Amino acid sequence: MDKNQLGVQYMQEGNLEEAAKAFYDAINEDPKNPTAYINFGNVLAALGDNDKALNFYKRAMEIDPTAAAAYYSAGNLYFSNEEYDQAKKMYEIALKHGLDTGDNYFMLGLTLMHLEQPKFALPYLQRSVELNKDDAEARFQYGLCLTQFELIDEAMEQFTKCIELDRTHSDAYYNLGVAYVFKDNAEKAEEMFTKALEIQPDHLLAGHARKIMNQ
Repeated sequence: MDKNQLGVQYMQEGNLEEAAKAFYDAINEDPKNPTAYINFGNVLAALGDNDKALNFYKRAMEIDPTAAAAYYSAGNLYFSNEEYDQAKKMYEIALKHGLDTGDNYFMLGLTLMHLEQPKFALPYLQRSVELNKDDAEARFQYGLCLTQFELIDEAMEQFTKCIELDRTHSDAYYNLGVAYVFKDNAEKAEEMFTKALEIQPDHLLAGHARKIMNQ
């Protein structure tokens, strides 16, 4: 089996040490293969060594400036460090080089939301949902973005689908409750806030909202 494939298998099994060895061997066998550097970077990122991981992603970019996966992985590191401008740049380059995946659209949209640019985030989040119809978190974030434009009915549809996919998504119940408040349906709103609290008893927003409803 190819060393890169073997390393990916080890990663899927949660055996990061063996994965690292396999990717290290892959780099030694073919130092001009960007995939090996990306994979080794992914292991380092999983181990929390973000600085070294970023160096491996950059090396992959140097070898192949069109290695979209390297830009996407680097974007994830920048996002986790709350360096949203850099993350946005990486996701956009990944998209430019053909990474037309739901995950890339989702992360780009989410980054734009953190940059308080919902107008630009909306089409990316919409596309992420189109590509990953069963991604509960993508639907939730798309719903949140829709609320920025007071598209309440459309947002409610996304929150409802999110809950269908993930019955434990307390934030989706809470935001659906808020939407019912806008719809003047106090009974359904309180039901949603209660459900959020059943899942997450320390959900402060849901607790406060239900208290106001009871008053």
